[in-house]
This record gives sequence, C-alpha cells and structure tokens, in this order.
Amino acid sequence: MAESDAVLVEIEETIATVTINRPEARNALNRDVFLGLQQAAQSLKENPEVRVAILTGAGEKAFSAGIDLKMVAGGGAGVFPNYRGGYDSLFAMKSIFTMYEDLAIPVIAAINGYCLGAAFELSLCCDMRLAADTSIFGLPEIQFGVIPDLGSAQRLPRIVPPGYAKELILTGRRIDAAEALRIGLVDHVYPLDQVKAEARKLAEEIAKLQPRIVQGAKRAANLWMNMPLDSGLRTETDICTGSGSGGSFGEQAREFLKKE
Repeated sequence: MAESDAVLVEIEETIATVTINRPEARNALNRDVFLGLQQAAQSLKENPEVRVAILTGAGEKAFSAGIDLKMVAGGGAGVFPNYRGGYDSLFAMKSIFTMYEDLAIPVIAAINGYCLGAAFELSLCCDMRLAADTSIFGLPEIQFGVIPDLGSAQRLPRIVPPGYAKELILTGRRIDAAEALRIGLVDHVYPLDQVKAEARKLAEEIAKLQPRIVQGAKRAANLWMNMPLDSGLRTETDICTGSGSGGSFGEQAREFLKKE
C-alpha cells in the first residue's frame, strides 16, 4: 500500500477527517501509516481553513490494533531507515503522535473497535475520545516483555487516575468501552454505527466558534500537561532504549505470529 493510501485526509468545510486506512490488517500501524500520520498532521498544521480534526480508523472492526507485528518481527530499518536505532528512532516515532497533541486545532478521536498498544497511545494525544460500544482498549506491551514506549506511561496517568493507569500498563489487560468510560479514558460511548456521526456533530459544534478563541482555550488547557511532558517522554525513551527492549519485542512478535 502506498504511503498516500495508508492514511486518508478528507476536508469538508472546516473539518478534517484523518483515517488510518488498513482495514484488512485492523488498521495496524506500519511504516506507511506512521509516515502518513506525519504527513497528515503537517498538512493540518499548514491549513488555516481547518478548525477541527477527527482521527479514526477505516471499517468497523478497529480504530487500530496497534503496531504491525510483522514490521517489528521483520527487524530492519523500521519507520526511519536514515535514523540511528534506539533512542533517536524511537523518539522520532513518538514525536509523530505528539504532532496531533500539539496541533492548534482540537482533535477528536472516533474510536471504532480495537484500540490497542501504539494506537491506544495515539488516542491519548487527542483532545477528546469518543468510543463505539464495541471498542476494546489495552496496552499489551508488557506481555511482550517491553515497556509501552510511545507515550502512554506519561500521558495515561494525566487522563485517568494513576492507579487505573498503572493497572493497565502493568498488566496489559484489555477493557471494554463501558470500563473505559467509567475510569475517564473516553468521554462518550455510542453505538458503533453512530460514533463517527457523533464525532462529526461535536466537531461541527466546535467549528462554529471563533477559531482563535478555541485554539487559545486548547493551548491554555494543555499548558499544565505539556510543559513537563517533553522531559517525561525523553526519560521514558531513555528507559526503553537502555533496556534493550527492541530486540526482545521483535523476538516476542515473531513468536506471537507463529501462533496466529
């Protein structure tokens, strides 16, 4: 799949919809998706006409099942072939997610099904999360012998109570949409066939307001979180790359794929 097809950007009036477009693979995040997400975020940043963005997944089964295990199991250059491995490559990957958090405009996640691992971490960068009642959330990384390394250890405790955050991170267990709503991980839950429409309604409500005021309000609301976040992300990256977890994850991914 070409990079331009892996992530679709549609703009209708002042609302952009960014869609992870690998439904045949439950929208798993491979190199094309990461680069597509990067390109999409940059295009939104450069488009002054867009007032709100919606981030979702193609089809009805998944927002995204997380990192593409075939990419991990294959080793090689990964997302950034021209980067050194370890810290530089990993921080560059998580910086793509941070682009959505740093956008001046509000970003709404319309979560339509599985939202696991790296995709879970991407959803945490959105300002609001709306979930389908079929959605399943989880951070399975620890079951592969690695630390969740794309920002969840820093962002999740800022969204849900720290005890819940640690439980999800340290067990790798999955929770359904009702549980996600109860702990504050998502803001609303809707039937699957309504979640994208409800995200659109919310986007339209926000888009009617003065864009400078909305963007200023977002910046002010995020200020408490974003000032120390960079240090936290870099520390998290130091821990992950220092533990040599990349090779372990690749080995575990290969073993997992053998069982499929």
